[in-house]
Amino acid sequence: MKAALDVHYKDSGVVAACVVFASWSDSAPIEIVRAAVSGASPYRAGRFYLRELPCLMAVLERAGRRFDTIVIDGYVHLREDAGKGLGVHLHQALVYAPAVVGVAKNSLKIADRFLPILRGKSARPLFVSAVGCPVDRAARSILSMHGPYRIPTLLKLADHHARSA
Repeated sequence: MKAALDVHYKDSGVVAACVVFASWSDSAPIEIVRAAVSGASPYRAGRFYLRELPCLMAVLERAGRRFDTIVIDGYVHLREDAGKGLGVHLHQALVYAPAVVGVAKNSLKIADRFLPILRGKSARPLFVSAVGCPVDRAARSILSMHGPYRIPTLLKLADHHARSA
């Protein structure tokens, strides 16, 4: 099983969504799980994981499964002088060892060990990074996901369910 996670911050609180799917080419989820999270930390440049990690952990706990791969909205690795990326922190926080694949929509100067990919007819790349599997395999997996647009269908669905609380 695989999971695509996303988090959305509102004045009224934080919602994390988990889209559960079996195969990279799936067009529809097996399940969608959401978790409302209270008391999110404020954003701190270079320390995004402090804000995001508790939300990801909450929705994964609510999903009640162990995934072979978890896809996050963001980077897995940062440059060594910038610390660990969100994906590394998530990988280390779990009691099991899934691959964690980061898919970022924007470039980040302190990001490291990622591959830019183009999906659909978009000229804007997605930036794919990974821990627990080779980054080139992670990039091929994201390229193979369902949907004709830049953002794969199931990643867009995770974003939608995080936003629609």
